[in-house]
Amino acid sequence: MSNSAMEMQNMSSGGNRLGSQSVSGMVSRAESSTSGAGLLPRSGSGRQLPVPRAQSQGGAGRPGGSNLNPGQDRAKAPRQLSPEEAQMLAQFRQQQRQQIEERRRAHAEAQQQHIEEEERQLELKYGAYQVIALIIPVSLCMVCVIAVLKSVSYYSQGGQQFAYTPYQESGSSSSSQQFGGALLNVIIIIGIIVVMTLVLVVLYKYRCYKGIHAWLLMSSILLLFFFSYEFLTEILQSQNVTMDYITMSITVWNFGLVGLLVIHWKGPLLLQQGYLIAVSVLMALVLIKFLPDWTTWILLGAIAIYDLVAVLCPFGPLRVLVETAQERDEPLFPALVYSSTMVWIVGMADPPSDQGRSGPPQTPPTGSRNSIGNSSQSSAPRPGAQPQSPIVPAQPSVSAEEEEEAKGVKLGLGDFIFYSVLVGKAATLSDWGTIFVCYVAILIGLACTLLLLSIIKRALPALPISICLGLVFYFITSLLLTPYLDALAYNQVFI
Repeated sequence: MSNSAMEMQNMSSGGNRLGSQSVSGMVSRAESSTSGAGLLPRSGSGRQLPVPRAQSQGGAGRPGGSNLNPGQDRAKAPRQLSPEEAQMLAQFRQQQRQQIEERRRAHAEAQQQHIEEEERQLELKYGAYQVIALIIPVSLCMVCVIAVLKSVSYYSQGGQQFAYTPYQESGSSSSSQQFGGALLNVIIIIGIIVVMTLVLVVLYKYRCYKGIHAWLLMSSILLLFFFSYEFLTEILQSQNVTMDYITMSITVWNFGLVGLLVIHWKGPLLLQQGYLIAVSVLMALVLIKFLPDWTTWILLGAIAIYDLVAVLCPFGPLRVLVETAQERDEPLFPALVYSSTMVWIVGMADPPSDQGRSGPPQTPPTGSRNSIGNSSQSSAPRPGAQPQSPIVPAQPSVSAEEEEEAKGVKLGLGDFIFYSVLVGKAATLSDWGTIFVCYVAILIGLACTLLLLSIIKRALPALPISICLGLVFYFITSLLLTPYLDALAYNQVFI
């Protein structure tokens, strides 16, 4: 028993020696395998941490530093493309880029066409709005003049003339003498219009806004107080109606004062438009009353030619006036134009202080559309007459809320005046057929002017086409059509 126990103890001690030797050999081999790569990292307790297998195999301890499986690395490396394959790949990428660019270009073109189509529809819609917005006030002005001339004989009777029309027409003079005398009167009147327009342009060019305001204010006072008093007096006499002077004075005072406020300051849009039409009617009646017949017809033709030159010539006074207003981003004065939008003088901005002058009116338009814009007026040779003007696109407003309002329609009051003078003169000399023909001709000319304006998109005179068509149709109707119809009616020939 003792022998066997001693043998078993010897065997266990020998096994322990073998295990310790094998562990120490494994540690020594691990240290020798990592000796080329430096010290092993140690944990927080100071023990060395095991190195990953891939790092130990690819370390510098092995000859050449190569991996144990070089075939695996060769499989992972990218294969070099042949020149043919590289060329095909480049062509494929280029085709892809071209297709993407073509799709983008087609999409951009489709969007552009859609935008252009919408703009075209808006222009067509606004073109109809332009015509309606001008035909209604022009028609109202002409109808008022015709109604007054047919009901009040004072304005249709001749015999009185302006001081600056020296030639007196008489029935005993020959046609050549009447034409020569009327031409002399027209030259004087056109000269006065040119001088007045140049003075207005110079004052506006040098920012003399106070002088312009004073001039326009005096003209408005003359029209709204003196001419309105004369008009009301003749209306009451023609209708055989009496009115005491106190009531007459209060009526004229209220009418004139409200007119000054809405024209030169601010007021409701319809009220402002109504006063501008009333001013045009009064001025047209005065011209019809105090201009002889031959002088009137020649003046209409001459003022149309002057309007064409003043607006379209590079240094025309009206063109300079409109371009100056556009460069300064300022509206023309509300007493000079009829506007489908509100034109206020409130909010007029002063120019910079170093210029030393008061600023022009900055009128925030309040109720307009991609406006047909500013036009100065045709001038009448009386105090209060205004220089004639082109129709031009109005400037867009600054704020988003006013963008729609900046697209209003504006026409010079001088155009209203001379349209009404033509129709009114036809009403004093001819029958209703001639009057209606002249009325339609003026409206057709106005529509043609607006059509040209939408195409050319620059300032255009509003008088030439309408006045030319009106004169042509007047003389054709009064000299040819009316005698022909009278002859048919006299001989009882019905067609």
